[in-house]
Amino acid sequence: MIDYQVFLMDDMKTNEAITENEDGSYSIFINGNLCKKKMINSFNHAMRHIKGYDFEKNDVQAVEVGAHWRG
Repeated sequence: MIDYQVFLMDDMKTNEAITENEDGSYSIFINGNLCKKKMINSFNHAMRHIKGYDFEKNDVQAVEVGAHWRG
C-alpha cells in the first residue's frame, strides 16, 4: 500500500511535483489552476513515478522517459 497526500496548489509553475517524506509516505502537489482532466493526468503521472520506484534512481532523463512509457 502506498501512503500519500495530495495538495492542490494555485501558484505552481509545473503540473505536479512529488516529495518523499521522512516516514516513507509521499506528498503530491498538483497545480490547482489546471482543468480537471489535466489534474487527473498529473496525478497519474506522479503515481507512475512512485510505483516505478523512481526516487531510488539517479538518471532524471531515464526516469521521465520511463514514467511516460509506463503511462
